[in-house]
Amino acid sequence: MTATPLIEICVEGLDGFLAAQEGGADRVELCASLIEGGLTPSIGTILEVKARARIPFHVIIRPRGGDFLYSDTEVASMLADVKALRELGVPGIVIGCLTADGRIDEDRTAQLVREARPMKVTCHRAFDMTRDPEEALEALIRCGVDRVLTSGQRPDAMAGLAILKRAVEQAGDRIVIMGCGDLDEANIAGIRRATGLQELHFAAPRSEPSGMVYRNPEIGMGGTELEREYTNTVTDPERVRATIRAARA
Repeated sequence: MTATPLIEICVEGLDGFLAAQEGGADRVELCASLIEGGLTPSIGTILEVKARARIPFHVIIRPRGGDFLYSDTEVASMLADVKALRELGVPGIVIGCLTADGRIDEDRTAQLVREARPMKVTCHRAFDMTRDPEEALEALIRCGVDRVLTSGQRPDAMAGLAILKRAVEQAGDRIVIMGCGDLDEANIAGIRRATGLQELHFAAPRSEPSGMVYRNPEIGMGGTELEREYTNTVTDPERVRATIRAARA
Protein backbone atom coordinates (compact mmCIF):
# COMPACT_ATOMS: atom_id res chain seq x y z
CA MET A 1 0.00 0.00 0.00
CA THR A 2 1.68 3.19 -1.19
CA ALA A 3 -0.88 5.99 -0.90
CA THR A 4 -0.39 8.24 2.12
CA PRO A 5 -3.40 7.89 4.44
CA LEU A 6 -5.40 10.93 5.47
CA ILE A 7 -5.44 11.40 9.23
CA GLU A 8 -8.37 13.00 11.05
CA ILE A 9 -8.17 13.78 14.76
CA CYS A 10 -11.24 14.01 16.99
CA VAL A 11 -10.97 16.90 19.44
CA GLU A 12 -12.93 18.88 21.98
CA GLY A 13 -12.81 22.65 21.66
CA LEU A 14 -10.32 25.21 20.42
CA ASP A 15 -7.33 24.00 22.45
CA GLY A 16 -7.84 20.49 21.12
CA PHE A 17 -8.01 21.77 17.57
CA LEU A 18 -4.79 23.73 17.94
CA ALA A 19 -3.01 20.70 19.44
CA ALA A 20 -4.16 18.46 16.57
CA GLN A 21 -3.14 21.05 14.00
CA GLU A 22 0.28 21.41 15.67
CA GLY A 23 0.65 17.62 15.74
CA GLY A 24 0.26 17.28 11.98
CA ALA A 25 -3.39 16.28 11.50
CA ASP A 26 -4.78 16.53 7.97
CA ARG A 27 -8.27 17.27 9.23
CA VAL A 28 -10.12 17.62 12.54
CA GLU A 29 -13.53 16.57 13.79
CA LEU A 30 -14.59 19.35 16.15
CA CYS A 31 -16.82 18.42 19.07
CA ALA A 32 -17.91 19.40 22.54
CA SER A 33 -18.44 16.93 25.39
CA LEU A 34 -16.46 13.94 24.16
CA ILE A 35 -17.43 12.19 27.39
CA GLU A 36 -20.87 11.83 25.73
CA GLY A 37 -19.40 10.81 22.39
CA GLY A 38 -19.34 14.34 21.00
CA LEU A 39 -21.96 17.09 20.84
CA THR A 40 -22.25 20.20 18.67
CA PRO A 41 -19.76 22.83 19.89
CA SER A 42 -20.70 26.44 20.53
CA ILE A 43 -20.76 28.98 17.74
CA GLY A 44 -17.99 30.90 19.52
CA THR A 45 -15.75 27.83 19.47
CA ILE A 46 -16.45 27.28 15.78
CA LEU A 47 -15.68 30.91 14.93
CA GLU A 48 -12.39 30.83 16.84
CA VAL A 49 -11.36 27.57 15.16
CA LYS A 50 -12.23 28.96 11.74
CA ALA A 51 -10.12 32.05 12.41
CA ARG A 52 -7.06 29.94 13.34
CA ALA A 53 -7.46 26.95 11.05
CA ARG A 54 -4.78 26.02 8.53
CA ILE A 55 -6.38 22.61 7.93
CA PRO A 56 -10.00 21.57 7.23
CA PHE A 57 -12.32 20.84 10.12
CA HIS A 58 -15.69 19.13 10.24
CA VAL A 59 -18.21 19.97 12.97
CA ILE A 60 -20.39 17.32 14.58
CA ILE A 61 -24.12 17.99 14.43
CA ARG A 62 -25.50 16.19 17.48
CA PRO A 63 -27.88 18.02 19.81
CA ARG A 64 -27.67 15.55 22.71
CA GLY A 65 -26.04 12.38 23.95
CA GLY A 66 -27.70 8.99 23.84
CA ASP A 67 -29.23 7.32 20.82
CA PHE A 68 -29.58 8.57 17.25
CA LEU A 69 -33.38 8.43 17.04
CA TYR A 70 -34.34 12.08 16.84
CA SER A 71 -37.63 13.93 17.28
CA ASP A 72 -38.93 16.41 14.73
CA THR A 73 -37.86 19.30 16.95
CA GLU A 74 -34.35 17.90 17.33
CA VAL A 75 -34.06 17.53 13.56
CA ALA A 76 -35.23 21.13 13.15
CA SER A 77 -32.41 22.28 15.45
CA MET A 78 -29.90 20.15 13.54
CA LEU A 79 -30.99 21.68 10.23
CA ALA A 80 -30.64 25.16 11.75
CA ASP A 81 -27.10 24.31 12.91
CA VAL A 82 -26.21 22.99 9.46
CA LYS A 83 -27.54 26.13 7.77
CA ALA A 84 -25.57 28.36 10.16
CA LEU A 85 -22.34 26.46 9.54
CA ARG A 86 -22.85 26.52 5.78
CA GLU A 87 -23.30 30.27 5.89
CA LEU A 88 -20.11 30.58 7.96
CA GLY A 89 -18.16 28.67 5.34
CA VAL A 90 -17.30 25.67 7.53
CA PRO A 91 -15.73 22.91 5.39
CA GLY A 92 -17.84 19.97 6.58
CA ILE A 93 -20.27 18.42 9.04
CA VAL A 94 -20.66 15.07 10.78
CA ILE A 95 -24.16 13.60 11.20
CA GLY A 96 -26.03 10.38 11.93
CA CYS A 97 -29.76 9.59 12.12
CA LEU A 98 -31.33 6.16 12.66
CA THR A 99 -34.81 4.68 12.60
CA ALA A 100 -36.20 2.85 15.61
CA ASP A 101 -35.52 -0.51 13.96
CA GLY A 102 -31.80 0.18 13.56
CA ARG A 103 -31.57 1.39 9.98
CA ILE A 104 -30.27 4.63 8.48
CA ASP A 105 -33.04 7.24 8.50
CA GLU A 106 -32.76 8.05 4.82
CA ASP A 107 -35.34 10.84 4.75
CA ARG A 108 -33.65 12.84 7.51
CA THR A 109 -30.12 12.03 6.37
CA ALA A 110 -30.88 13.17 2.82
CA GLN A 111 -32.51 16.33 4.17
CA LEU A 112 -29.41 17.18 6.20
CA VAL A 113 -27.14 16.46 3.22
CA ARG A 114 -29.17 18.78 0.98
CA GLU A 115 -29.03 21.56 3.59
CA ALA A 116 -25.28 21.06 3.98
CA ARG A 117 -24.09 21.42 0.41
CA PRO A 118 -21.47 22.40 -0.65
CA MET A 119 -20.03 21.27 2.71
CA LYS A 120 -18.68 17.73 2.95
CA VAL A 121 -20.80 15.29 4.96
CA THR A 122 -19.58 12.41 7.13
CA CYS A 123 -21.83 9.89 8.86
CA HIS A 124 -20.48 9.23 12.34
CA ARG A 125 -20.58 6.01 14.33
CA ALA A 126 -24.35 5.92 14.33
CA PHE A 127 -23.43 3.61 11.43
CA ASP A 128 -21.96 1.18 13.97
CA MET A 129 -25.33 0.97 15.72
CA THR A 130 -27.21 -0.25 12.63
CA ARG A 131 -28.53 -3.78 12.28
CA ASP A 132 -26.90 -4.48 8.89
CA PRO A 133 -23.70 -2.65 7.87
CA GLU A 134 -23.97 -3.54 4.19
CA GLU A 135 -27.55 -2.27 4.00
CA ALA A 136 -26.60 0.86 5.96
CA LEU A 137 -23.69 1.64 3.64
CA GLU A 138 -25.92 1.47 0.56
CA ALA A 139 -28.42 3.77 2.30
CA LEU A 140 -25.72 6.36 2.99
CA ILE A 141 -24.58 6.20 -0.62
CA ARG A 142 -28.15 6.81 -1.78
CA CYS A 143 -28.32 9.84 0.54
CA GLY A 144 -25.17 11.34 -0.99
CA VAL A 145 -22.99 11.11 2.15
CA ASP A 146 -19.28 11.53 1.40
CA ARG A 147 -17.76 9.26 4.06
CA VAL A 148 -18.64 7.06 7.00
CA LEU A 149 -16.74 6.76 10.26
CA THR A 150 -16.70 3.21 11.62
CA SER A 151 -14.88 0.76 13.87
CA GLY A 152 -16.51 -2.13 12.03
CA GLN A 153 -19.49 -2.29 14.41
CA ARG A 154 -17.20 -3.46 17.21
CA PRO A 155 -15.74 -1.64 20.24
CA ASP A 156 -12.41 -1.15 18.44
CA ALA A 157 -10.96 -1.47 14.96
CA MET A 158 -8.98 -4.61 15.74
CA ALA A 159 -12.16 -6.45 16.67
CA GLY A 160 -13.93 -4.96 13.66
CA LEU A 161 -11.26 -5.82 11.06
CA ALA A 162 -13.43 -8.15 8.99
CA ILE A 163 -16.34 -5.73 8.68
CA LEU A 164 -13.97 -2.81 7.97
CA LYS A 165 -12.33 -4.77 5.15
CA ARG A 166 -15.70 -5.74 3.66
CA ALA A 167 -16.91 -2.13 3.91
CA VAL A 168 -13.86 -0.84 2.02
CA GLU A 169 -14.48 -3.42 -0.72
CA GLN A 170 -18.21 -2.66 -0.89
CA ALA A 171 -17.67 1.10 -0.96
CA GLY A 172 -15.23 1.17 -3.87
CA ASP A 173 -15.06 4.76 -5.04
CA ARG A 174 -18.69 5.51 -4.11
CA ILE A 175 -18.08 6.57 -0.49
CA VAL A 176 -15.02 6.86 1.76
CA ILE A 177 -14.63 4.46 4.68
CA MET A 178 -12.79 6.16 7.55
CA GLY A 179 -11.60 3.70 10.18
CA CYS A 180 -11.52 4.39 13.91
CA GLY A 181 -11.61 2.62 17.24
CA ASP A 182 -8.70 2.79 19.68
CA LEU A 183 -6.13 3.42 16.96
CA ASP A 184 -2.65 4.18 18.29
CA GLU A 185 0.97 3.99 17.22
CA ALA A 186 1.16 0.28 18.05
CA ASN A 187 -1.74 -0.91 15.87
CA ILE A 188 -2.62 1.72 13.27
CA ALA A 189 -0.27 0.53 10.51
CA GLY A 190 -1.34 -3.10 10.83
CA ILE A 191 -5.03 -2.20 10.77
CA ARG A 192 -4.50 -0.04 7.72
CA ARG A 193 -2.68 -2.84 5.88
CA ALA A 194 -5.30 -5.44 6.83
CA THR A 195 -8.28 -3.35 5.70
CA GLY A 196 -7.10 -1.08 2.88
CA LEU A 197 -8.32 2.01 4.73
CA GLN A 198 -7.11 5.29 3.26
CA GLU A 199 -8.61 7.56 5.95
CA LEU A 200 -8.01 7.02 9.67
CA HIS A 201 -9.54 8.77 12.66
CA PHE A 202 -8.44 8.79 16.28
CA ALA A 203 -8.29 10.87 19.43
CA ALA A 204 -5.11 11.49 21.39
CA PRO A 205 -6.30 12.40 24.89
CA ARG A 206 -4.19 13.14 27.93
CA SER A 207 -5.57 13.77 31.41
CA GLU A 208 -4.32 16.76 33.37
CA PRO A 209 -5.22 17.81 36.90
CA SER A 210 -7.34 20.93 37.28
CA GLY A 211 -5.64 24.13 38.30
CA MET A 212 -8.30 24.72 40.95
CA VAL A 213 -6.81 25.20 44.42
CA TYR A 214 -10.12 25.39 46.31
CA ARG A 215 -12.24 22.27 45.77
CA ASN A 216 -15.67 21.93 47.35
CA PRO A 217 -15.79 18.32 48.60
CA GLU A 218 -19.57 18.30 48.92
CA ILE A 219 -20.74 18.67 45.32
CA GLY A 220 -19.94 17.90 41.71
CA MET A 221 -21.53 19.39 38.61
CA GLY A 222 -23.56 17.38 36.11
CA GLY A 223 -23.69 14.21 38.16
CA THR A 224 -20.03 13.39 37.57
CA GLU A 225 -17.71 11.93 40.17
CA LEU A 226 -15.82 14.53 42.19
CA GLU A 227 -12.49 13.31 40.80
CA ARG A 228 -13.73 13.95 37.25
CA GLU A 229 -14.70 17.46 38.28
CA TYR A 230 -11.03 18.28 38.76
CA THR A 231 -9.54 16.44 35.77
CA ASN A 232 -9.17 18.02 32.35
CA THR A 233 -8.82 15.96 29.18
CA VAL A 234 -6.68 17.58 26.48
CA THR A 235 -5.35 16.54 23.08
CA ASP A 236 -1.69 15.54 23.21
CA PRO A 237 0.20 16.77 20.11
CA GLU A 238 3.05 14.33 20.75
CA ARG A 239 0.63 11.39 20.65
CA VAL A 240 -0.84 12.81 17.45
CA ARG A 241 2.63 12.99 15.87
CA ALA A 242 3.64 9.51 16.99
CA THR A 243 0.48 7.86 15.70
CA ILE A 244 0.66 9.70 12.38
CA ARG A 245 4.28 8.60 11.94
CA ALA A 246 3.27 5.00 12.61
CA ALA A 247 0.35 5.17 10.16
CA ARG A 248 2.62 6.41 7.39
CA ALA A 249 5.58 4.13 8.05
